[in-house]
Amino acid sequence: MSKKVLVINGNPKSGSLCCELADRYVEESQRSNDVKIVSLSELQFDPNLSEGYGITQPLEPDLVDFQQLIQWSEHVVLILPVWWGGMPAKFKGLFDRTFLPGFAFKYHENKSIPEKLLKGKTADIVLTMDTPPFYYRWFQGNPVHKQLKRTILQFCGFKKISSTYIGPVMNSTPKQRDKWKERMLQLAKNN
Repeated sequence: MSKKVLVINGNPKSGSLCCELADRYVEESQRSNDVKIVSLSELQFDPNLSEGYGITQPLEPDLVDFQQLIQWSEHVVLILPVWWGGMPAKFKGLFDRTFLPGFAFKYHENKSIPEKLLKGKTADIVLTMDTPPFYYRWFQGNPVHKQLKRTILQFCGFKKISSTYIGPVMNSTPKQRDKWKERMLQLAKNN
């Protein structure tokens, strides 16, 4: 059964391993799905939600397009690097600026839990890192996964969210990178 799949390359620099992984995922997934890709490095926007939700900050055209792609999608694949234990600032800014009240969630009077406006979507999170993945998950606490899964995606209605950890990238061999690209093919086949 064909799905509408949105692949987000969340690395703000071009020519990264994230780009290669995203391309490999798209290559396989488009055999049976309708696939679109967004590369953070190509988006032009101010990542700073400078006034929070207090004042409406007009969305730049790339952000309007991104919201439309999120609404269109049934499955979202987030491929991003872990920098200093967290996500790149521009990637976080993409969510700060677009997953807004009225788009991703909606508060109702006298209720502390908001209505989830992106219900029914699924996601894969792919994290690249220089830290060994077991160390990142068990000793550093897995912060990017927790933030993306629990406080962003599930908060807005996503369900069935899986994670893949790739690393350590630093000093990896071409053979190791080929294995990671093969993992992307398998991930795409399973969705």
